[in-house]
Amino acid sequence: MTSTRTLRLLGQKQNKFLLTVCLCALTAALIFLPFYLLDGGFFHYAGDFNSQQISFYRYMNGFLKGLSYPDGAGSVRNTFSWATDLGSGAMNAYSFYLYGSPFFWFSLLFPQQWLPYLMVPLLVLKFAAAGGGAYLYLRRYVQNQNYAVLGAVLYAFSGWGLYNIFFNHFIDVLALFPWMLWALDETIYNGRHGLFAFWVGINLLNNYFFFIGQVLFLLIYFLCKVSAGDLKLTPRLFGHLAFESVLGAALGFVILWPAVLSLLQNPRTIDLSSGWGFLTYSKPQQYLAILLSWILPPDSPYMTSIWSEGIIKWTSMTAYLPLCSLAGAVAYWQTRQGDSKKRIVGTCAVFALVPVLNSAFYALNSSYYARWFYMPVLILAAMTVNALEDPAVELDRPAKRIGWLMIATLAFALVPAQDTSTKEWTLGVLQNPGQYAAVLGFGLAGLLVYRFIARRWRQDKRLPQRMLAAVLAFSCLFGVTHIGIGKFGQWNTDSDLVEEYTNALALKEDLPEGDWRIDTFKTHDNLGLWLDKSCLQYFGSTAAPSILSFYPALGVKRDVRSQPELENYALRGLLSVKYLITTPAHQSDFLAVADDGWSYYDTLDGFTLYENDNYVPMGFTYDYYLTEDAYASTITVTRSNLLMRALVLSEEDAAAYGQYLTQLPAAELNDLTYDRYVQDCADRRASACSVFQMTNSGFHAEITLDTANLVFFSVPYDDGFTATVNGREADILRVDEGLMAVLCPAGESTIDFVYQPAGIRLSKAVTRTALVVFAAYTVYFVWDDRKKRKH
Repeated sequence: MTSTRTLRLLGQKQNKFLLTVCLCALTAALIFLPFYLLDGGFFHYAGDFNSQQISFYRYMNGFLKGLSYPDGAGSVRNTFSWATDLGSGAMNAYSFYLYGSPFFWFSLLFPQQWLPYLMVPLLVLKFAAAGGGAYLYLRRYVQNQNYAVLGAVLYAFSGWGLYNIFFNHFIDVLALFPWMLWALDETIYNGRHGLFAFWVGINLLNNYFFFIGQVLFLLIYFLCKVSAGDLKLTPRLFGHLAFESVLGAALGFVILWPAVLSLLQNPRTIDLSSGWGFLTYSKPQQYLAILLSWILPPDSPYMTSIWSEGIIKWTSMTAYLPLCSLAGAVAYWQTRQGDSKKRIVGTCAVFALVPVLNSAFYALNSSYYARWFYMPVLILAAMTVNALEDPAVELDRPAKRIGWLMIATLAFALVPAQDTSTKEWTLGVLQNPGQYAAVLGFGLAGLLVYRFIARRWRQDKRLPQRMLAAVLAFSCLFGVTHIGIGKFGQWNTDSDLVEEYTNALALKEDLPEGDWRIDTFKTHDNLGLWLDKSCLQYFGSTAAPSILSFYPALGVKRDVRSQPELENYALRGLLSVKYLITTPAHQSDFLAVADDGWSYYDTLDGFTLYENDNYVPMGFTYDYYLTEDAYASTITVTRSNLLMRALVLSEEDAAAYGQYLTQLPAAELNDLTYDRYVQDCADRRASACSVFQMTNSGFHAEITLDTANLVFFSVPYDDGFTATVNGREADILRVDEGLMAVLCPAGESTIDFVYQPAGIRLSKAVTRTALVVFAAYTVYFVWDDRKKRKH
């Protein structure tokens, strides 16, 4: 009898799980449907989604299937991506975006050409997974499982979820995190074995950057539960959790360790703030923006409604719950004392308001982000449904207070402001009044509906269903509006995006054969990924770290994108750019700023191509060298010209290899004109490799030299490269502040560079061992559990 009842209860929970998954999938589908139809299936949004997410998913689908460059020397395959900036290790370049995502690996089941049309179905799947995981976590904390369904929808379609469609791969994190929190609770309260380790490994593989914050949040979560008396910490429990935490980290170590070694060389990750910057934000508006982001629906990621100062755009700063806002969470807060959920949210609020604590979620990254807010959002959803389920909780008064706070933001629209230049007075300091009106309108309307339903069905068992229906409808309407504001705000910029990317696929087939780089002028971002060519214009945060030292040394800014100006003409010769691609509409603009070294080549597939008259094949030698100290004392703006004349060596390498070159005479440091650049290119071309072939694991080259010399390759230096010259391993020199060279003897030489991520041998060994331990561990406890049941 007992077992029958247990099975019935489990069946009900399973049915609610499937219901939650289906509701979240349907809601997400309805949000995207208008745009999916408008775009003819090739959904494009704005900014990062268009430039990175579509391009990355499509490109990497083909890359990992070996549809890119041919295999290189040895047995290593599909490790080095030439189309990623100047060339980068594929795992480290894309592990932040998609390399370990289960959703991306699922997408490999489909042909590469389908991927642009699968972005919406994949997003629908992610929202469904987010709702399913949140339901499993929340059902422990409610008596009526319908409230768990409601809470799951609040989480999945929170402001954080809708805002981060813009970034796409952040939704993977939203989808997978609740499963890990559920697994932690299962371990704590039910003594489950293996589940937590599994989901730790999955979340780590999915995104190491977010995993750092998840570790911190789980620590906060656990300590708050212990301090509130929700669980008793015993040595057995501690050992159990510690073992599974380490085991889960070991399962994901295959991606974690190479990423760590790469990130340690990335200056964006080690630039810490200091002094007051640890404790306070520099702009008062930052505090107001953070506080209101927990109350009001979110702005579009690249537009602000109110704020003119502070770091607001692209930060994912929102913790809004659809329809309810903080009304239910505040109601819960007022009726609980010493509650663990209150302690978790309170701790998170403190972390959000203190810069150094906020950055702790990102390994003390100096850039401001609020990309960890999805975790307290899940707790806020739990607080909200707990308040709704408890008839003793007063719901209306907290909702009124939140409503008045929303109305108070009208002060920003009504305060008088004087223009500093014209001295004219205007009303309001809003940045985007239309967007503000939409955000405020949805916020207030949502609270009114929430209050109506709470009053009308407060003592009715149908309350969760009524509230769920309202939340789903609100999520659809606001989701469409939110995406529409962002999408149509960039309509003039991106209306031809699909046409241009589609044309690029045709151009890829029509380009001349050969392995060289391209440049683009006023085209859409990351065109090189569609052409499968290394391109000087690239938009992505995690390319080879040495690129972030090479470009700044030349005075070229490199933060989240590589975008050297066309005026820096010498870079095109140094980096072996053979063709520049623009559109007929921008042809005249190109000619107005281009140097004399470009000749019209052809107009193909909607693009206009120019050929570089000063093209130098990849892999060439120099007569001169100069040291890094001497290089640092030169004028920054002409260093590209200088690099066509001399190789830059470290002091140690100059002592060891300077014998093969002549130190650059002082007189040669000054003659850095365009005409001399043309001559330098001719000199380098005369000593270039006779064969240069890009491979999916590096490159192969052949060269004939009169005397032994260093052969330079404009490929980003990476510790993961190994080189052989005539079959013998050779040392790789880091030259020109981030590129590579290798010593070759006189006569004919065959050169092979093969790339594997630094640390990959160790990381693979650790993960393989962890898989064996995990399998033995889980099998043992499954067997032990069955054994106990029999007795």
